[in-house]
Amino acid sequence: MTAAQDPALLQRWNATLLAARAGREGPDPLPYGENLLARWSEPQRRYHTVDHLRAVLDRIDELADQGGEGGELELVRLAAWFHDAVYRPDRSENEERSAALAEKALTEAGLTEREVTEVARLVRLTVTHDPAPGDLNGETLCDADLAVLATDPDTYGGYTAAVREEYAFVPDEAFREGRAAVLRQLLALPRLFRTPYGAAVWEEKARENLEKELAELAGD
Repeated sequence: MTAAQDPALLQRWNATLLAARAGREGPDPLPYGENLLARWSEPQRRYHTVDHLRAVLDRIDELADQGGEGGELELVRLAAWFHDAVYRPDRSENEERSAALAEKALTEAGLTEREVTEVARLVRLTVTHDPAPGDLNGETLCDADLAVLATDPDTYGGYTAAVREEYAFVPDEAFREGRAAVLRQLLALPRLFRTPYGAAVWEEKARENLEKELAELAGD
């Protein structure tokens, strides 16, 4: 079975698109889901894989289950499916190209112009992970995407190793400098997580992981 034939994930995709469409007519969701999973399974990916997609969807569900994070969850879930659908580690326009893919595919798939615009906005928001206060959709997606930062040491170590593999074309010294800059930028944020649940449950552990990785990069 290929990733594009993952029945459980495809079922989640179908349910999400049909719920977002809210009874309106549209084409069969299945080919769109298979196309997306094929993209998430491309060989250049090491971290931004089907496993990452599944993890983000699971964290969105976790946030929803914790009571009233709010927002339009089906649109947030659709944004999760598209947020790294176009991914080349040697290019900087991945989010923009992913948003453009969402605009094309979801328009064809039967969503309204407002819904398509919102999903694309959310995809573009993952460039900065900096939703405005009160942006419930953005807060939910960004927190779910960053939740890997708050995982246990083994999972976090696997994440950092996979990121390094994706950037294998970058020399070690340049990678350490670039990665350290990213970590310092994250640690300088007043809050990594914007939802009440994320702030309460994930914030402290994420900062511990980031500080430990930064120290390791510096050789401390």
